[in-house]
Amino acid sequence: MRMRRVRAWWLARRRFEFCLTVAMVVALTGFCGALIMLPNAEGTHAETPRAVTADAIGQAAAADPRLADVRRSIEPFGPIIAEEVATGNGQQSLVVGHPEQHTEIGLLQQELAAATTAVTEVWGPDWAQSALVVVASSPSEFAGLVHAGSTISAEVAAASVADPFVAGSSPTGQRIVFSADAGRRLDDTGMRTLLRHELTHIATRAETRDGAPLWMLEGFADYTAHLGHRFTQVAPTLAAQIRQRELPRDLPPDAAFTGPAAAATYEQAWSVCAFVAEKYDRSRLVELYRRIAAAKQSPVSENQILQDVLGAGRADFIADWRNWLSAQAV
Repeated sequence: MRMRRVRAWWLARRRFEFCLTVAMVVALTGFCGALIMLPNAEGTHAETPRAVTADAIGQAAAADPRLADVRRSIEPFGPIIAEEVATGNGQQSLVVGHPEQHTEIGLLQQELAAATTAVTEVWGPDWAQSALVVVASSPSEFAGLVHAGSTISAEVAAASVADPFVAGSSPTGQRIVFSADAGRRLDDTGMRTLLRHELTHIATRAETRDGAPLWMLEGFADYTAHLGHRFTQVAPTLAAQIRQRELPRDLPPDAAFTGPAAAATYEQAWSVCAFVAEKYDRSRLVELYRRIAAAKQSPVSENQILQDVLGAGRADFIADWRNWLSAQAV
């Protein structure tokens, strides 16, 4: 009798354990299935804004042929915002990007008219006074928009680009492209300055040939971008070097505009143009740009141009610039 009771108890326990095991397996299977499905559900939710958000493009902007050209490059990266901006001489400019860059697009839209006016005040009205500005959403989109492939440095926050230039014709395919993280890396003042710098390259493109000295091209763009700023604001590294009596011995070579000393080199190039504008005048600086930027130069050809425009040979020009520098960082 006792053995039958023990056996009955044991069988009942085994049935209970079996049922419990089945219940746990079913519960765990359902839980694991939910975990497997969860990433897909989240992924679908994350993609929904791009899938359903419509392009925000006005009728006039949609008709602009410049938008059609760039649209093919940026549509694969998501919906598009295109804002028209009235700029100089009754022209219309465009600021283009994606909804996630709406802050940068709004800032550039607000600044573009004033930036166009500032560039025109220095360079003169002999340019389109209209620009296409694009804000990229990723490094790959940025590289594609500036035709740089994988060669562009991650430090580059913006760049201007144009189709290959044909002498005797107007530049085509010009645009300014801001990187995806430009708005995070730069404050509003930095974005404003960078816009004016790149817009200067757009304005001067018809007078600029590939291979012309970067001390002139980049120095002039920085001069326009920083107009009205103090020396130590624009060139803090150069100012510190001057205090240590470390004056540049020559005009900045092209190779120095990349690498660890690039920031100081840009400051030197800016200071050359600031020196010319102060000692001579702004119109003479513009004339010097047009002559220097017209071709690849050598020290001999630079000497002749400096003599023609400023009345000083290259050696005297550099000596005067160095003396001017010595008086700035005080």
